[in-house]
Amino acid sequence: MRRIMMKSKLHRVHVTHSEPDYEGSVAIDGKLLDAADIREYERIEVYNLKNGERFSTYAIRAEAGSGIVSVNGAAAHKADPGDIVIICAYAEYEERELMTFKPRLVYVDAHNRITHTRNAIPVQVA
Repeated sequence: MRRIMMKSKLHRVHVTHSEPDYEGSVAIDGKLLDAADIREYERIEVYNLKNGERFSTYAIRAEAGSGIVSVNGAAAHKADPGDIVIICAYAEYEERELMTFKPRLVYVDAHNRITHTRNAIPVQVA
């Protein structure tokens, strides 16, 4: 059996630009892409914490170290500068691959600079 797993997450990144006239996609700081192991043109899911919008698009590379997270094209209507979003990428894995599977979770500050990374989400408690 194959399972679809979250392989990468950029947690609570801040949208810096919203460009409806730019070619569609989300431009993401190259350092963030590398840290999360998200390739340019890879499908991503974007979850907007401000307005609840959820949409699929693909990642393109923005200048490394710039902090840019620009939501472009039609998706620009789903996120505004200042919104906080979670960006995830998913992949299919065979059961045997899951024995060593660990997602890449990247956490940032208010300027989209990496503060830390993890390979697991802490267990939620009451």
